[in-house]
Amino acid sequence: MRLDFPFRFDARGRTARTTHEDHVRDLIAQVLFTSPGERVNRPDFGCGLKQLVFAPNSTELAAATQALVQGSLQQWLGDLIQVERVEATADESSLEVSLTYVLRSSGERRTDSFEVESAGP
Repeated sequence: MRLDFPFRFDARGRTARTTHEDHVRDLIAQVLFTSPGERVNRPDFGCGLKQLVFAPNSTELAAATQALVQGSLQQWLGDLIQVERVEATADESSLEVSLTYVLRSSGERRTDSFEVESAGP
């Protein structure tokens, strides 16, 4: 069991814990939603997915997003997962990334979706 992210307390007042599979999903979310330069001791960590919400919606944006996500996950989580497919879908005020990956520890194939919305006025 691992510490859950974001950090919180469970119903018993103890530090919340989670499974390995959920922990890996939490790590993926951290890579996707952290902007480069946001972490002081790791300024190159993250892929900055939140910034892409404001880019014009196009096939080029989808291709760039897929490459950015694939490269960031390979760099930071390549020892935990093997990314098989990345699909990015942009809407007016949101960006959704669907990810298919294999957990290296168990060989289990998983598909997860991550969505970021613009804060808007």
